[in-house]
Amino acid sequence: MTEKANRQGPLAAIKVLDLTRVRAGPACVRQFADWGADVIKIESPEYMEVSDGWGGLRDGPDFQNLHRNKRSLAINLKDPEGIAIFYKLVAEADVVVENFRPDVKFRLGIDYETLAEINPRIVYASISGFGQDGPYAKRPGFDHIVQGMGGLMSLNGDASHGPMRAGFAVADVGAGMYCAIAIMTALLERQTSGRGQWVQVSLLQTMVSMLDFQAARWLFLQEIPQQPGNDHPTSIPTGVYPTSDGYITIAAGEQAMFRRLCASLQRMDLMEHPDFCSESLRSENRVALNTILSAITRTRTRAEWIALFEKDSVAAGPINSIDEVFADPQVQHLGIAQPLHHPRLGDVEVVGQPFILNRTPSQMRTVAPDRGAHNHDILSDIGYSPEQITALKEKGVL
Repeated sequence: MTEKANRQGPLAAIKVLDLTRVRAGPACVRQFADWGADVIKIESPEYMEVSDGWGGLRDGPDFQNLHRNKRSLAINLKDPEGIAIFYKLVAEADVVVENFRPDVKFRLGIDYETLAEINPRIVYASISGFGQDGPYAKRPGFDHIVQGMGGLMSLNGDASHGPMRAGFAVADVGAGMYCAIAIMTALLERQTSGRGQWVQVSLLQTMVSMLDFQAARWLFLQEIPQQPGNDHPTSIPTGVYPTSDGYITIAAGEQAMFRRLCASLQRMDLMEHPDFCSESLRSENRVALNTILSAITRTRTRAEWIALFEKDSVAAGPINSIDEVFADPQVQHLGIAQPLHHPRLGDVEVVGQPFILNRTPSQMRTVAPDRGAHNHDILSDIGYSPEQITALKEKGVL
């Protein structure tokens, strides 16, 4: 069964033209591909030697995880006949997503205003590092840079080690998720107005937004949050504690939870201690409290503490390595690792969707396509004959 015939889901009626590269844009478009949309990945032909930002790693886990469930069309957008093909696709599409530098789309003639003339219902989404205009608009935007500029690195880690980046591309992935939400919002609005619009998301906006309560502390109180290490900024004890064979996390800052923790540890004296008897006092005296708690937690294994805390309704969990994450019975129960079969790599797994719809589930249908794998099918759908497709290939348009 072909990818087109096998495609089902709540977004099966939506067609997305995917011009994105690297991570933020593909993370956005993946949301549509997994829920049944017809996603056409627009790429440059092989001879142009323009990669997706990953060099020779097309069969690697990152590319495969980002680009599953798509069809691929390789066309030269710098060629008038390539642009003509793209415009034909736009006429039938619902969404275009791009994350070029802000000026590139205008040079190619694929900006929102141009495409809206062809299809007024088009929802056009742009993801950039710093926004489509403004003093930083032309700067190259990378997750690592934005983690610093957006404040995350000033909050993450321990002050004794200086600024610390997060261990994954939080700004990239966050921008992709926000962009997917924005596109969905525009598609819903289109049901009323009948018109598309230009959706704009930047990594910098995303990073600042994701600071959440830490940003609000500054906006409301002019408090500049510091690096708390593994402690929660305000709710103590919430942090990482050693055991005899590893580490666990405990979240017991709220009064009732701290009481349960003290009872579970058989240390009710801590609940009444003048330095620890209120949330504010525990925050102020966190070093002393954490020293006492660490001495206790070192006396048993991770598994022993987790079993005890679960029995006593204390919020706690193990610190898992990635292999332990996917071996965890709850992670396996949720089905986050999803199987696919790759023609060269064999059976592989990708990271599935983090939410569930009970009637219309997401689908893992196909691995990331080879470049231009669906040229013939896609062009046939918009009226090109086999002879025309061959001619386009010979002229270097495909």
